[in-house]
Amino acid sequence: MRVLHAYRTYFPDTQGGVEETIRQICLNTQPCGVQSRVLALSPDAQPATLEREEAEVHRVRRHAEVASCTMSLAAPAAMRRMVRMTDVVHYHFPWPFGDMLHFGVGVQRPAVLTYHSDIVRQRLLEPVYRPLMNRFLGAVERIVCTSPHYLASSPVLARLKGKVDVIPIGLTPSSYPDVDEDCLAATRAQFGSGFFLYVGVLRYYKSVHVLLDAMQGAPFRAVVAGEGPEGPALRRQATRLGLDNVTFAGRVSDETKVALLRLCRALVFPSAMRSEAFGVTLLEAAMQGRPMISTEQGTGTSYVNLHGKTGLVVTPGSPPALREAMDRLHADPATARAMGARARRRFDQEFTGEMMGERYARVYRELASRQARLAG
Repeated sequence: MRVLHAYRTYFPDTQGGVEETIRQICLNTQPCGVQSRVLALSPDAQPATLEREEAEVHRVRRHAEVASCTMSLAAPAAMRRMVRMTDVVHYHFPWPFGDMLHFGVGVQRPAVLTYHSDIVRQRLLEPVYRPLMNRFLGAVERIVCTSPHYLASSPVLARLKGKVDVIPIGLTPSSYPDVDEDCLAATRAQFGSGFFLYVGVLRYYKSVHVLLDAMQGAPFRAVVAGEGPEGPALRRQATRLGLDNVTFAGRVSDETKVALLRLCRALVFPSAMRSEAFGVTLLEAAMQGRPMISTEQGTGTSYVNLHGKTGLVVTPGSPPALREAMDRLHADPATARAMGARARRRFDQEFTGEMMGERYARVYRELASRQARLAG
């Protein structure tokens, strides 16, 4: 079974939740006999082909970006060539240029689409894009939503429920670095322990500015690990507020990320928009047995993090609510540990990479078998 994933970006150019989801799907469908390739856009596309553990990655140069939608003049030819050697095409939505690729290339293979998020910030452009979007969502054979919460709350998916499956994102612990005591000690020496941790790309919808507001006068520390478009503004905000209890770690290695997760009191996930449909970082924290603080926005974040059990769920965009949750876990480490233990148990029951891989492989086989019957 040969599967082609198509998305606007991929490792090593960027580190984000969708990229990690694609990586985990590729890794965890391998035991089911799936051979994956990834077609992604890249700032320089050199080298053009990368051999990674999870997949063969083909990169084409990114020529433009409009409203977070990357585009490439070289992508149609690459897509056309790769589809010929593919049984199933797997798109990752939203990426309007992917819609155009599908129709422009004339893809004659069954297609599945993972619906990662509604279109949120670019709503002014949505009326222009909507006809293409509706045609594309109608054309793919299967749509996968990552949580029942998002399926229930998305107006777009509500119109498509007959073709939507729910497959929660899953992770495989062995696909992350095995951090030794030396790495833990080095990370502890640099950042301490018992801090509150944010890990992720610094984008507008991550609402890290709310975390900074909540940290004013706090008797504990926060570590912000990641880079992104909002990085300069967030650093200026921290300086303006005089936050000597916040450390910006920048983009960290996978080893350091795991070490930070093991050393923190809790993960803070302040995202306050529906662009945050699931929260892979929440799963990473649960996998390490750490409690989570997230916001209630009607998406998959509250499917991963159960309020009062695996962590705390607070009002989005509210520094006082976020501060109250951090104060509680800072003052009560026993409760934090108990929540972290329950988070790990829930991870093992609901969010393993093996379970996700088997479900996606089943979808691939169903689509390929249907295509074979139609062709025969």
